[in-house]
Amino acid sequence: MLEPLRQGLPPLDPAAVSDAASCSLPARYEAVREARRFTRKTCDQWDVGDRFDDACLVVSELVTNALRHGMPAAAPRLTGQEPPVRLHLMRWTGRLVCAVRDPSHDSPVAGAAGDFSAESGRGLLLVESLSDSWGWQPTRGALGSKVVWALFRLRDPVV
Repeated sequence: MLEPLRQGLPPLDPAAVSDAASCSLPARYEAVREARRFTRKTCDQWDVGDRFDDACLVVSELVTNALRHGMPAAAPRLTGQEPPVRLHLMRWTGRLVCAVRDPSHDSPVAGAAGDFSAESGRGLLLVESLSDSWGWQPTRGALGSKVVWALFRLRDPVV
């Protein structure tokens, strides 16, 4: 599952992943609710502690952006085809990465810092403020897509 994401992830060893989960999301806005539900269930199982709410909110923003800006206007939305948006959650010791793949190579654009009156880009400002780092990269190969990711540092469990 991680192979298509290797080029789009922050510098963490993909071979050292403790846990990983992913889901395909249909090209409709109800997918945001499905992504949030999937993230809540997965993060609850992984016990990500105080980053739980931040991760769920960031996933909502990343999936919303993928649906709003990452889908070509003429994207096929036929039943039976592979959904064009995919959510990946990966946990390393002390790290959680939420990554969303969409079919566009276009760069995500954050609004100007502090410009909350802008029409778009506020979601990425939220991603930047809630996560420890975020980024994006086009994927290589036949996928013809990009991955936008957010990394969260996890606290060591108190013993």
